[in-house]
Amino acid sequence: MAKAPGVAIVTGASAGIGKAASLALLQEGYRVVLGARRLDLLEQAIAESAVPAERALAVRTDVSDPASVHALFEKTKQVFGRLDVLFNNAGMSAPAVPLEDLSYAQWRSVIDTNLTGAFLCTQEAIRIMKSQDPRGGRIINNGSLSAYVPRPHSAPYTASKHAIAGLTKSTSLDGRRYDIACSQIDIGNAGTELTQRMTEGVLQADGRTVVEPRIDVAHVARAVVYMASLPLDANVQFMTIMATKMPFVGRG
Repeated sequence: MAKAPGVAIVTGASAGIGKAASLALLQEGYRVVLGARRLDLLEQAIAESAVPAERALAVRTDVSDPASVHALFEKTKQVFGRLDVLFNNAGMSAPAVPLEDLSYAQWRSVIDTNLTGAFLCTQEAIRIMKSQDPRGGRIINNGSLSAYVPRPHSAPYTASKHAIAGLTKSTSLDGRRYDIACSQIDIGNAGTELTQRMTEGVLQADGRTVVEPRIDVAHVARAVVYMASLPLDANVQFMTIMATKMPFVGRG
């Protein structure tokens, strides 16, 4: 008999990629803890899933707050007893303005959410995964194509995603001894509310404003499920999923 899927935490689960991934994991049979700042939207997502209530849990979470992150993982352990998958998805960007016009508060907000939030969640996940029985688990970080190539006026977001790539590699190395695998999924133009502006045109490096193609977020959700479902002796270290014709390869 095949082993039943385990327990997953998804941050930033109230909308977009996080919501789609949460619903896909639930449909695959996982027990899923959905974390985000808007509890009402988390509960709405669970209702949309139409899975038994005991398989999904909504927890109001601010990933930039260490106490809030700790509470998320403690609640997961209390309700489900273990943790098999963490999808570090919560993220944000700053206004698309010239680097020199960004405020310190705008910079800190992005770094605290995208980078420090992923770090705090990773710490908590490792503490659970290395001490549970059976031991181990998988951490999946939501990177970005910006982890490799920036867009204009995106310094805080780009810096945070470059740092996520470093966190992914460090977690992969440090987690080996505890049977903890770490992956990164780099996504280009998933069709969510955050990328709606691309349908009207976004600034390119050469100064033009160009409409960019997007892909159905369901493709991303299926990719996350695939990464999550691998046995722990196999790992997708880095995956790129993107709109085929978006400006990335040779972006200029």
